[in-house]
Amino acid sequence: MDDLFPETIESIYKKSAERIISAYELSQAQGKGKLYVAFSGGKDSVAVYGICKLAAEMMGRGVLDICEFHYNVTCVDPPELVQFIKREFPFVIMDNPSVTMWELIPKKLMPPTRLVRYCCQELKEKGGKGRFCVTGVRWAESLKRRNLRGVYEKQNSKGFILFDDNDEGRRALEHCIPKGKFICNPIVDWSDEEVWMFIKDQKLPYCGLYDQGHKRLGCIGCPMGTKKQRVAEFERWPTYKRAYIRAFEKMLKEREEKGLKTEWKTGEEVFTWWISR
Repeated sequence: MDDLFPETIESIYKKSAERIISAYELSQAQGKGKLYVAFSGGKDSVAVYGICKLAAEMMGRGVLDICEFHYNVTCVDPPELVQFIKREFPFVIMDNPSVTMWELIPKKLMPPTRLVRYCCQELKEKGGKGRFCVTGVRWAESLKRRNLRGVYEKQNSKGFILFDDNDEGRRALEHCIPKGKFICNPIVDWSDEEVWMFIKDQKLPYCGLYDQGHKRLGCIGCPMGTKKQRVAEFERWPTYKRAYIRAFEKMLKEREEKGLKTEWKTGEEVFTWWISR
């Protein structure tokens, strides 16, 4: 039956805005204040900002009346992305990390990898503790996210508890013990095309790196990227390549002092192995 009455693009926008409104109402009911919106500067974050703004307008409020936008400074994001955030979204709060990527690598005694992404845990996922958070997570980004992420979630030490996007699911979330991190992913079911359509419909600014061929924006050298993508990033931003090599050299020194075996001799060797994985 649903196929006979497909959603219009306007109804998709409205449904996502209503998710924000529900999240805000739950946040207020549980005394958690404004929504904590994780903002990275990428297209999904820009779309989430637009949806939050639409939700606030539906409530007769300003977007900053119901939302608090936070960017976790990673020290490894493209400088153009950081400049874009500061220029177009000056109200975004810049949260500096307690430890940088260059300190994390020696501390963890290994480079960040696809299987051990300690960088995300330390630099991106610690914000918003005890708050009702909003993210730009979307199922279209990976099969894993489709299987493990929902519209409403509660995060605990074991992972995510998912709640359906319906009245019953919202009631279950409302009666959940008000501790931990609550999450709303308002555009979780959007496609890439719908994200870009919304950005253009709403005349929202976006980072110019997309117009230069970048499909996704994030940490330079992220191990989740392809080898071709990572090589191109380090060719464009060679300063970060040198910073990684210095961090790998410190890592090797730490491993040597702790008596840990390693076949690498130099930071350059570690970098060559790491970029080829």
